[in-house]
Amino acid sequence: MTELRDRVQDVLARDACSGCGLCPRLDRGLEMRLDAAGYVRPVAVGAPAEVPDAARTFARSCPGVRVDAQRPAGSQRHPLLGSFFAVWEAWAVDSDIRLAGSSGGVLTALHAWLIDSGRVARIAGAAGDAARPRRSIPVTITSREQALAAAGSRYAPVAALSNPDAFAAGTAVTAKPCEIAAARAAQGSLGDEAPLLLSFFCAGTPSQHATDTLLDGLGIAPDRQVDALRYRGNGWPGRFAARSGDTEVSADYEESWGSTLGPTTQWRCKVCPDGVGESADIVAADSWVTDERGYPQFVEEAGVSALIARTRRGLEMIEAAIAAGVIAVRPLDIDGLASAQPLQTARRRYLLARLWGSALAGRRPPQYRGFGLARLGLAHPRRFAQVLRGTLRRVQAARGRRG
Repeated sequence: MTELRDRVQDVLARDACSGCGLCPRLDRGLEMRLDAAGYVRPVAVGAPAEVPDAARTFARSCPGVRVDAQRPAGSQRHPLLGSFFAVWEAWAVDSDIRLAGSSGGVLTALHAWLIDSGRVARIAGAAGDAARPRRSIPVTITSREQALAAAGSRYAPVAALSNPDAFAAGTAVTAKPCEIAAARAAQGSLGDEAPLLLSFFCAGTPSQHATDTLLDGLGIAPDRQVDALRYRGNGWPGRFAARSGDTEVSADYEESWGSTLGPTTQWRCKVCPDGVGESADIVAADSWVTDERGYPQFVEEAGVSALIARTRRGLEMIEAAIAAGVIAVRPLDIDGLASAQPLQTARRRYLLARLWGSALAGRRPPQYRGFGLARLGLAHPRRFAQVLRGTLRRVQAARGRRG
């Protein structure tokens, strides 16, 4: 065992792996594979073949070890949604892209424009596997057609950073917040050029088994070939939809995510400090319409994204895309966005209680720096104690089942 592989095993043993795909970039003797629980994890498939200084890069970059909040010079900071230069509601001007995207199609529109304008040579992202649509895989986008084909959320495991193009010169990376945090922290160790980093608000990575369970409940058995599958898109919020031969099935967002996919998110996601993509240059999210309590209403309508410029580089790109007529925008108050994202804000507000509860139960969580978790959590001591006790019980029960 090398120092890197010892560190990887420690993250796995603590159930702190997010499945980001950084490990195979540091050691070509590792490969990301689905485990028995349905999550992607690094597996040794050969002798160690490490890049220089691999263990040190892993220690500062692995989201299962640490994540640091970003505070770019000149930015404003929201205690629950992180640093930013500007925030808008936005949507793709191209109606086909707007329809295909999970909300307003903004990331897909930016992908197509970045390629067409020559600002990047490629985009490393994720999409459905054409050969096995139940599965999601890393992809490299080099054309508008590929950008449109990759539109829509993928609520299943995929290790975006395992894509060899993720750290190539002239690349943009669109990935989950944990993957983007790893990519930013690893800059300079895996490539000379800093990629443009794009992300989205993430509620967590469900098990691959949840997709199979959802399909089975809708009438497509696990042993049947699936010819097409979308988790969202073709409307907003869009329906889960799949086709197998002559059989077509679908479920609304609350049934697919709320009842089946969401409850299976991996443990690392439940103790995530950053579902809002603080390490990215550009972040998109659903700009939900809310009821009188401030909670999202999942009513089908034309998609609208929240769009955040987190760095000056991101701000310049967004302003150029607006000027080019690629996306349309209107002002958005960041406190309004926070109220429309109750899962994200509650998770950060009480995350310290979850971290303490996990540690007391014997599961050491990652280190998170600069997120102001103590100030947020201890402002509501009664709720803090409730969350801590609940986390302690759940982790003890989970460890007992494994034990």
